Amino acid sequence: MEEILYPLVSKFNEYLSNYILVTLLVGVGLWYTIKTRFVQIRCFGEGVKNVFGCINIFDKTQDKSMTSFQALATAVAAQVGTGNIIGASGAILIGGPGAIFWMWVIAFFGMATIYAEATLAIKTRIIEKDGTIKGGPVYYIREAFKGRFGKFLAGFFAVAIILALGFMGCMVQSNSIACCMQTAFGIKPYIIGILLAVTCAIIFIGGIKRLASVVEKIIPFMAALFIIGCLVILIARIKYIPETFYLIFKYAFAPQAILGGSFGHALKTALSQGAKRGLFSNEAGMGSTPHAHALANVKNPHIQGTVAMMGVFIDTFVILTLNALIVISTLYTNNGVLSNGYTETVMEILNKTNLVQTAFGSVFGNSFGAIFVAICLFFFAFSTILSWNLFGKINAVYLFGKKYPLRAELIYTIIALGFIMLGSLVSSDFVWELTDMLNNLMVIPNAIALFALTSVVVSIAKTNKS
Repeated sequence: MEEILYPLVSKFNEYLSNYILVTLLVGVGLWYTIKTRFVQIRCFGEGVKNVFGCINIFDKTQDKSMTSFQALATAVAAQVGTGNIIGASGAILIGGPGAIFWMWVIAFFGMATIYAEATLAIKTRIIEKDGTIKGGPVYYIREAFKGRFGKFLAGFFAVAIILALGFMGCMVQSNSIACCMQTAFGIKPYIIGILLAVTCAIIFIGGIKRLASVVEKIIPFMAALFIIGCLVILIARIKYIPETFYLIFKYAFAPQAILGGSFGHALKTALSQGAKRGLFSNEAGMGSTPHAHALANVKNPHIQGTVAMMGVFIDTFVILTLNALIVISTLYTNNGVLSNGYTETVMEILNKTNLVQTAFGSVFGNSFGAIFVAICLFFFAFSTILSWNLFGKINAVYLFGKKYPLRAELIYTIIALGFIMLGSLVSSDFVWELTDMLNNLMVIPNAIALFALTSVVVSIAKTNKS
């Protein structure tokens, strides 16, 4: 069955990512960048202050909501996952070093997009009498379009996100963890799958309070660990850093020099890989992280909008960029294994899963490099599983839990745990293709609603001038 479905899904996904996805991502980001008068630049300092000026991981979490930092941590947990390590590596491997440039472009405009998503999530959320908060794209989609059309778009989005993140997305994360753990420690994938499923079940049962408490502590630790490791590599390869940036910009506009083929095909490959993996990495415009931001206890939507922008900045311009610099500076410079282009022998050995381990191993040694990457990827992917499960659960309750929300949550959680277990055993390429396709489909209803609610976002941005 997989042999039949894989080429069909791949072809359909290629069309979505090369045409529809690039157009929507750049279009929405550019639109809100202009309409908000470059809010990602104008309010950048405010965003930094709102995030780092009030961090307190010992804040008391309410049962039904989160602090602003916890909401950001939950959003960043979703953003900083395998997309930053394996996804970015896949983009570099398939689209060349220039794909990273297009990731930066997507992320810059994405900061304006995610500002809009977060402000709308706060603006349109519903707070029940018992303090339960209902918020996310399905609610601002219904606000944008009344009647059957809005109901259809919201339902389409809810189904897509449940499949994309709650189920297939978690398969990607657990598959990536299992592959790296097997390479680094020789642990059987099914053992990793069981351990992940049990650990996640304990956290899921604890609800929002337990999840928020876990992710707000994991995120600073895992980010610091990865950044320190990257800085050690970059210091060791310091003389190749100028060449690394040169390669990124060179192959962004002349990718055929390393990818081969015609200029048009190579450029389309580099750009589409940057856009596709950029989306999977920072999730701006996809409609996932607004679920976390909707739960934040803030005075007004603008505050959480600026906080949300920092999530994209941390994800792409810090974590993903450091990872890209490591890969390119070790493998594409100074007679690295990919410095002379993609020969058949090299491509038989390297793939997007082991590319980062190979890069770290070139300085740390193969054994320690594989172990370090496996540990980092575990924390990245594990925290992403926690956040994505929450996002899927919110939409499962929206679709099926109007009368019996707890029953809907329980059934959804059991199915999600099954996918986490299954993901450790399933072929990585097919899972990535399915996840990419569903991610792309999520963008469509979310982007339509974002365009429709432009006046609401612009009003919020104007009211809170920096």
